[in-house]
Amino acid sequence: MIHIRTFRAPDDPEACSKFIVGHKRLLELYGITQITSNKQDWVEDPKTMVILVEDKETKFIYGGARIQIKTDQYELPIASAIGKYDPKIYDMINADEERGGTCELCGLWNSREVAGMGIGSHVLARVGSVLAAKLPIVSLFVLCAPVTVRMGKRVGCVIETSLGNNGLFYYPKDDLVATAMRLRNPFDLSNADDSEREKILSLRDNPHQLFEERGPKGMYQLEYNLDIPNLHDPV
Repeated sequence: MIHIRTFRAPDDPEACSKFIVGHKRLLELYGITQITSNKQDWVEDPKTMVILVEDKETKFIYGGARIQIKTDQYELPIASAIGKYDPKIYDMINADEERGGTCELCGLWNSREVAGMGIGSHVLARVGSVLAAKLPIVSLFVLCAPVTVRMGKRVGCVIETSLGNNGLFYYPKDDLVATAMRLRNPFDLSNADDSEREKILSLRDNPHQLFEERGPKGMYQLEYNLDIPNLHDPV
């Protein structure tokens, strides 16, 4: 059974270590060695929420992502990635932080064992939107590869066309393109597709569910467990 769970990074160091190894291995397959979301200091940050996709019995990790909240200590990876090309990203992030807080969905990846099932794009983007409503933030940023822009739009994100070249940047290599996107209000899902809106709202109301998912390779069952233990503990 494929299982997806969430936790604060410092609460499960072993899982974070496996996450880092799996993400790094995947990036290296594509010749990517420098990417801002692959830094490892987040493992000690209680404001970083880890989304982990794993086999419920064997604990083999199939993929995951992180939601990193902007703090004085930790800058959002998107700022480090594209700030040197367009410093307006800093103004945008700071404005949202002053309005109530902001974060980034970053480090999305999936292993080859589940390639073609939609986990690395559809599922993780959906979970990011679900969790955004649980956190002390008013917006969520994401830097999307071309194959994930469509899914960003499906969950309600918009392309920030005021940044870069209509939202586009050459990152993390000169021959790759990334798109800056933002969920401007986690509680307003008016830009989301109807089917995704229904699933997001359902998971927000009931974070423990078993869904029948459909990916390019067919149907499969996915168990969601989206409560974040210790979320409101003092740090």
